[in-house]
Amino acid sequence: MARVAAAGSVGTVIEYYDFFIYGSAAALVFGPVYFPNFSPTAGTLAAFATFATGFLARPVGSLLFGHIGDRHGRRTVLLISVLTTGLATVFIGLLPGYATLGITAPLLLTLLRIVQGLGLGGEWSAAVLLASEHAPPGRRGLWAGFPQTGPTVGFVLANGVMLSMTATLTNEQFRAWGWRVPFLCAGALTLVGYILRSKVDETPAFLDLTARRILVRAPLAPLMRHHWRRVLLVAGAVTAAYAVNYAATTWALSQATGPLDLDPTDMLLCLMGAMAVMGVATPLAAVLGDRYGRRTLSLLGCGAMALGIVPYLAMLQTGRVGMILVGTSMILLAVITMLGVQGAYIPELFEPQLRCTGTAFAYNIGAVLGGALTPLVATRLTTTATGLPWPVAFYLLALCALSTLCFVLLPDTQAAPEPGRLAQR
Repeated sequence: MARVAAAGSVGTVIEYYDFFIYGSAAALVFGPVYFPNFSPTAGTLAAFATFATGFLARPVGSLLFGHIGDRHGRRTVLLISVLTTGLATVFIGLLPGYATLGITAPLLLTLLRIVQGLGLGGEWSAAVLLASEHAPPGRRGLWAGFPQTGPTVGFVLANGVMLSMTATLTNEQFRAWGWRVPFLCAGALTLVGYILRSKVDETPAFLDLTARRILVRAPLAPLMRHHWRRVLLVAGAVTAAYAVNYAATTWALSQATGPLDLDPTDMLLCLMGAMAVMGVATPLAAVLGDRYGRRTLSLLGCGAMALGIVPYLAMLQTGRVGMILVGTSMILLAVITMLGVQGAYIPELFEPQLRCTGTAFAYNIGAVLGGALTPLVATRLTTTATGLPWPVAFYLLALCALSTLCFVLLPDTQAAPEPGRLAQR
C-alpha cells in the first residue's frame, strides 16, 4: 500500500504542479507576453480564458482515459496521463511570445493548455482508484486520501519555484525568461513520475474483472443510460470546492497583485503557507471520513465554505499579508474537509466495470463548472479594488448551496463493503 500510495501521489503532484504553474503564470505574466495589445484587465481575462480551456478539456480527457481505464486498466492510464500533461507543460516553457510569433503564439498556448487538460482529465480518477481498489475496506478513505494531497503539494512546489523566480529576478527578467523555468522543470518531474508508476501493479478489482471477462466494451453508454443522474449529482457536488479553491488561489493572486497592488512574492508566500496547512489537513479529513462517513464530511465542508467566504474576502481586501494568510488558510481548510474524502467517496458510487469512466467524467464536469469559470467570473464581477466584492461572494455562496443540495441527494456509502457495491443495488 505504501508503494501504491506513493505512485498515485507522485503523479498527482506532478500533474497538478504542471496545472498550477500555468495558473500562476496566467495571473502574473501571460497577459503582457501573449496578449500585449490588450489593456491590463483585458489581458488578464484573456489569459484566464486560456486557463479555462484546460478545464474544458478535462471532461474530454476523462472520457478518453476513463474508457482506457475501464478497458485496459488503471495503471495504463497513470502512465499515459503523466506523459501527456508533462510534455505539454515543457512545450509551453519553450513557446515564444506574441512578439515573435504574433497571433500564432496565443493559439499554440491554448492548444497546449488543452493537451494539459486532457491529461489531467484521467489523472485524478486513476490515482484514487489505484489506491482505493488496493486498500482494505476500513481504510479506503485513508489510502485514497494520499493522492488527494498531490494537488496541494503540487501547488506548493509550483509556487515555490515561481516564487524563487520572482524573488531573485527583476520584473523585466521574469517576464523575459524567468517564468519559463518552472515549466521546463516539469520535464525532470515527469520522468521521475513515469518511472515510479511503471513499477506499480494493476489493481485487484480490475484483474478480477478481467479474469471474469465482464469488462464493458463501451463504458460511457451504460453509464449515461443507467447512472446519468448520479453523474450530474457528483458533478454538482464537487463544483463548490473547485470554485472556492480557485477563487482563493488563481483569482486571488491576480486580484492581490493587480488592483490591490500587493507584491507578487508576498502573495505567493501567503498561498504557499495556506496550501501547506491544507496539505497537512488532508489525511485527517480522509480518516474522519472513514470513521464518520464521507457524505457527512462533505456536507460539513460545504457548510464551512459557505460560512467562511465573506470573512475570507474581507481579509483579502485588506491587502495585509498576515490577514490574507489567515483568511486563505481558513477557507482552504473548509475546502479540504469536503474534497479530502472524495477520492474514496466518488468511486464507491459507481460499479467496478464503469468506475473509472464514471469517477473521471463526473468529477471533471464539476471541475469545469467550478474551476474553469470562477477566475473569469470573479475577475468580471470585481469592479473596484476597494470594498468587499459582494458579487463574488454571492456567486460562491450560490455554488455552495448547489453542492450541498447534491450531497443531500447522493447516498451515504459508509457501510458499503466494497467500492461500487452500493451503485449496484
